[in-house]
Amino acid sequence: MASKSFSFRLVTPQGKLLDTQVESVRFPGHDGLVGILANRAPLVMKLGAGPLNVEFAAGAAGAVGGGSKLFYIESGFAQMVANKLTVLTAKAVAQEDLSESAAAGELAAAKLQQAGKGEIAVERHRVRVEHAKAKLAVARSAAGKGI
Repeated sequence: MASKSFSFRLVTPQGKLLDTQVESVRFPGHDGLVGILANRAPLVMKLGAGPLNVEFAAGAAGAVGGGSKLFYIESGFAQMVANKLTVLTAKAVAQEDLSESAAAGELAAAKLQQAGKGEIAVERHRVRVEHAKAKLAVARSAAGKGI
């Protein structure tokens, strides 16, 4: 029978945040939410911004009796090969480190900021608002308000 767990690493420019055995991981791909289970076919994917949910395997390092952990992530890449998932992201913040009021303020500031002239400036503004909305959704889930 195939194993139900696989190796998972979450890495940012500041260093490795997680390196443990998990049962599943859900993350925002560039074109939608992606769920990964053990023994998945190889995959390389560009990440989007939003919630990364890790379901730990029972007895995994950093997990108490299985359990889960939620992060807000922003851009990067995911690779699944040989039953090992690596997520390389520019930014990862644990749910418990997010403040709903700070995230709401960030979203309000992003919406108020004028988009500059030209396609690049408009796209940067759109991405900033999108990231702020995603961060607020993850912060709200900590308060039991759901994503």
